[in-house]
Amino acid sequence: MSLALVLIDIQNDYFPGGAMEVPGAPRAAAEAAALLAAFRDKSLPVIHVQHLAARQGATFFLPGTPGADFHPSVQPQAGELVFQKQYPSCFRQTLLLEHLRREAITRLLIVGMMTQMCIDTTVRAAADLGFLCLVAHDACAARPLAFGGREVAAEDVQAAYCAALNGLFAQVLSSAEVLASL
Repeated sequence: MSLALVLIDIQNDYFPGGAMEVPGAPRAAAEAAALLAAFRDKSLPVIHVQHLAARQGATFFLPGTPGADFHPSVQPQAGELVFQKQYPSCFRQTLLLEHLRREAITRLLIVGMMTQMCIDTTVRAAADLGFLCLVAHDACAARPLAFGGREVAAEDVQAAYCAALNGLFAQVLSSAEVLASL
């Protein structure tokens, strides 16, 4: 069973000074970069996913802006695939599924931004499509949320979504645990 690293939306707008800052983005990107280095060292498949805003009125990930660019810590190298998306799921209206099937990739290590949106949506879709998923929880980051007059801190959002994914949809591990298993 072939394993690929899928880096989702690790783009400048999510970092300090960006249009949609995600708390914990620098730490998560550092963990993602360590995983990326390990995959490169072992010549394992690497896939970068870039969100480009298409909806009218969007305020971040605007095509052609520095905010939409990949963060310097995880820049794609020659030979690494880049898929662009306009929706939370990396599978919706992209060629990702066709690529994974063509390359007989059956396991995905998923990292990136935001845990409660694109990570969650992609992991659940991947599991529904029959992929075995790993999520490196410390190589992902979430934003705070609010509901029913209650504020939910980013670290609590992160924990809740990782807990919900762990088991049925993915195996949620630390980056160190993933690195030890490669």
